[in-house]
Amino acid sequence: MTTQQSRIKGYRLFPSHNKEEHITTRTVGKIFANAYKKANIKKDAAVHSLRHSFATHLLESGVDLRYIQELLGHKSSKTTEIYTHVSNKDLSKIKSPLDNLLNKGDTKA
Repeated sequence: MTTQQSRIKGYRLFPSHNKEEHITTRTVGKIFANAYKKANIKKDAAVHSLRHSFATHLLESGVDLRYIQELLGHKSSKTTEIYTHVSNKDLSKIKSPLDNLLNKGDTKA
């Protein structure tokens, strides 16, 4: 199923006053800038930061990179792979298959 197919007919994430349209990119930017200012956030951020955070959280939750690629509408998996460098939350939990072999082979040969 593509992102296009998964859209709910008549539902808009960012509806406008006109039910047939969505709000503009510029309006989303203004809303974000106002909320950002009110929150007194010191770190630089833009609307695209939300997209980046969404993808990173999906990846950290174990969602396959190919699904994230589809959700973000990336044609190339290389574009989606940029999120893999920022997600190292569980890196220390990864065990090498060789470690498993060594643990099983604790008996002396």
